[in-house]
Amino acid sequence: MKILQIANKAPYPPKDGGSIATFAMTKGFTELGHEVTVLAMSTSKHPVKEADIPQKIRDDIRFILVEVDTRLCPVRAVKNLLFSGLPYNAERFVTREFSDRLQQLLNDEEFDVIQLEGLYLAPYVPLIRKHSKALLSMRAHNIEHEIWERTVMQKSGLKKIYTGIIAGRVRKMEMKYLNTYDAMVPITGRDADILKSFGFSLPSHVSPTGINAHDFKSYNAKPEFPSIFHIGALDWSPNQEGIGWFLKNCWDTLHKKYPELKFYIAGRNAPASIRNISEPNVVFLGEVDDAYAFMESKAVMIVPLLSGSGMRIKIIEGMALGKSIVSTSIGAEGIAVSNDKDIIIADDPQNYTAGIESLLDNFDKFEAIGRNAVKFVEENYDNLSISKALAAFYKELI
Repeated sequence: MKILQIANKAPYPPKDGGSIATFAMTKGFTELGHEVTVLAMSTSKHPVKEADIPQKIRDDIRFILVEVDTRLCPVRAVKNLLFSGLPYNAERFVTREFSDRLQQLLNDEEFDVIQLEGLYLAPYVPLIRKHSKALLSMRAHNIEHEIWERTVMQKSGLKKIYTGIIAGRVRKMEMKYLNTYDAMVPITGRDADILKSFGFSLPSHVSPTGINAHDFKSYNAKPEFPSIFHIGALDWSPNQEGIGWFLKNCWDTLHKKYPELKFYIAGRNAPASIRNISEPNVVFLGEVDDAYAFMESKAVMIVPLLSGSGMRIKIIEGMALGKSIVSTSIGAEGIAVSNDKDIIIADDPQNYTAGIESLLDNFDKFEAIGRNAVKFVEENYDNLSISKALAAFYKELI
């Protein structure tokens, strides 16, 4: 098949959940022998040039990158609030430059499948329909409005009011485009059920983000024990909220019980509130050169998310590396893990702290959960198998 993936940020380098999910599927399709073109935005937040992508990758995958200015602008935000029905976070990705390049590509070539990587590409559906007869699929990385509605619960004052407006507009946008595609590809079964409850009635296929197990086999360093760590995009508000919650409610108890324990925070684009944390034994590292090497070098991974939606790919990667992970229910959402076997799940501060303590106090349990995690991922998240199943779904529809 000839497949066009459209993304609102470049999938390379794959350093956050969205880019990892997009690039994993691109690699899967390519390994199966399909011809893949990736049309993506090079944004001010995630700037990438084609020359930045290794030649070995570009030999197999064609990348077309369009520069798009997505910087937050107060004037545009106010104008959007007063005169637009689109949420501002979506409107920033609707540009003349990208529309023109997409139209040119569709006029010049025919594709069998066009896969949109996330809701913020939905405004381009009318243009695609006008210039292409390809099967049009929406790969729903999450239930977008759910992220915003959960975020509203963590805000107060004017921020709560504005975030509530954004959440309402995102929900309307999600409902508006729900049945305008030919197929829906949710990342989790939970998301598929939610979309159906909203009235989605077209063909759908659950396709989680997979991993290539061989990518993780070379990482076998002995971790610093005891230690805990968090890694993720630190410009994503759910990660910021989760770290703040953990520091406020759990860290003091842990530090007093284990004076030598260190909490490492890694990730790019951290705000000052995280960069300047002055809690004892909290080590802020910023973006690390090799995320897997960093994860392997530490002991217990924490995912204390209070909001968000979809699937946390960092959990799958951590499990593939044999990490013992302590997560909230929202953090582990969409991943069919068994609590206290493959991972530890806790939602209130007392139980969350106790979950970490159970691993630090019992090295046998720490190692057992890590072994179970590796087995779970190998059995359920092989990227080539996942890509093959999605390709077969598309072929049936074509």
